[in-house]
Amino acid sequence: MTLWFVFALMTAAAIFAVLWPLGRQRREQRSGSDLAVYRDQLDEVARDRAAGLIGEAEAEAARVEVSRRLIAAADAAQPEATSGAGETFRRRVAAVLVLVALPAIATALYLMLGSPQLPGQPLASRAATPLQDRTLDTLVAQVEDHLGKNPEDGRGWEVVGPVYMRLGRFEEAVKARRNALRINGASANREADLGESLMAAANGVVTDEAKAVFERALVADTKNPKARFFLGVAAHQDGQGARAAAIWRDMLNDARPDSPWVGMVREALAGIGAASDAPGPSAEDVAAAQQMKPEDRDAMVRGMVDRLAERLKRDGSDVEGWLRLVRAYTVLGDRDRALSAIADARRALGHDTDKLRRLDALVKELRLEG
Repeated sequence: MTLWFVFALMTAAAIFAVLWPLGRQRREQRSGSDLAVYRDQLDEVARDRAAGLIGEAEAEAARVEVSRRLIAAADAAQPEATSGAGETFRRRVAAVLVLVALPAIATALYLMLGSPQLPGQPLASRAATPLQDRTLDTLVAQVEDHLGKNPEDGRGWEVVGPVYMRLGRFEEAVKARRNALRINGASANREADLGESLMAAANGVVTDEAKAVFERALVADTKNPKARFFLGVAAHQDGQGARAAAIWRDMLNDARPDSPWVGMVREALAGIGAASDAPGPSAEDVAAAQQMKPEDRDAMVRGMVDRLAERLKRDGSDVEGWLRLVRAYTVLGDRDRALSAIADARRALGHDTDKLRRLDALVKELRLEG
């Protein structure tokens, strides 16, 4: 409403600026005043001749000159009188054009170029509306500002959680999903989302806390795909490949043909099959490891990792082996060797885009970029 009022004022000002000079009356100085002066001069000549101040010849010459000027002034006044009606008509036409044509043209241009069908919006809501030219970081900052003022907005925490995951801000994703779970109440999906964030914050390792969260999700929904998949990952990381394979096969048996996670589960199962040929601990090794001192157990684990690295030097086409090696170095806290393994894997895998894509996904998951 305020905008239309401003537009109306601007239009009125423009019209006034045009009509003001049209409405002013022209003041003609010659039409009346010149004739009166010349008549007074004739009377004055007559008085001077009667008083004997000038001669007859001088008086006649003066009368002729003043008469000539009087006739010229009368002739000049006549066209102005006759043209007054025409000038008035032209002024009226100009005024009508200003009053009618100017607003009409402006309205037509607005209807063609503007958006009169859009309803009015308060300034606050327009400022809060996401625009295409705003960056994701800007939008996240706005949500964070909102949550800072409204910390109990469960919907806001639930929305920002996946965004934090996408940006690799896993610790903040954990916080967001804890708050969503606390405020909105427990559900299988919220528990599974929290477990995923905990695993990402732990560099891809399914920690005991994350495992417990996934198990709670399955209590609420025994078919929750995210919880089932990551419990399979937990089993695989614990060296229980057979159990992991069983979990993932059950998922495929229960899946619909259009389930979006089927491809990921099949890849995980393929990795289990490749791992069966890789050197690893036997049952006796696992049993002995339980009795070892921590430093001895770490040495045994590093020995298995070293054997895997040696095998990959001989046969670098095994993408599953490279993924396990990079993950193992990350779990052991050896970032430099993990980065070195990534570089070796890229050279060994050559131009196999599918394998390189899986390697890049792991690098991003483990936050090893740069």
